[in-house]
Amino acid sequence: MDVYDAVTSRRAVREFTDRPVPRRTLDRVLTAAAWAPSASNLQPWHAYVVTGEPLAELKKRACERVAAGDPFDEPEYQQYPPALKSPYRDRRSAFGEQRYGALGIPRDDLEARHRAAIANWDCFGASTALFCYLDREMGPAQWSDVGMYLQTVMLLCRDEGLHTCTQMAWAKCHRTVADILSPPTDLTLFCGMSIGYESTPAPRTGRAPLTETLTYVG
Repeated sequence: MDVYDAVTSRRAVREFTDRPVPRRTLDRVLTAAAWAPSASNLQPWHAYVVTGEPLAELKKRACERVAAGDPFDEPEYQQYPPALKSPYRDRRSAFGEQRYGALGIPRDDLEARHRAAIANWDCFGASTALFCYLDREMGPAQWSDVGMYLQTVMLLCRDEGLHTCTQMAWAKCHRTVADILSPPTDLTLFCGMSIGYESTPAPRTGRAPLTETLTYVG
């Protein structure tokens, strides 16, 4: 697949089939993704790929926990600024309207929104999940490196005919994930990523015009 096609066809898919992703495909993607750039070649990421019974058990525990209204785990990092200003607040609101509008859920139906949100912890039906950790001592530059690694994984998945959805929602249940994965205590969970084959195509979320995000000088 042409790199431009991979970039423009990548989107956060939230409906997957249960078709397994071949191990050889995952090996090919993650072997190549290891070449993602990182400052001073620190490669600060540590990924866990979970499938089969362990993933089924993790989905079950997480979905039951969230459905029961149990409190989320204490946050290990701040996902968004506490007072999100414009235009970022407006973009986030527009995304929510599109996301729940596509599901036919009105803004004031909080119960339906909660039910839809629980699908996060079922990996939207995907057969494969990747959980990305990094060392707690790493700083903002290394978090940026991890973002480049994840983007590389997502683009390589497109070349394999796969789709993905990165999910910071998993960080809200990091203790439940740790119960299954038993990561070293010096690692912190950044996000999960659902990986698989798309079930029902959905429209992409729009992007801001370049005039809002780009300035040419010279």
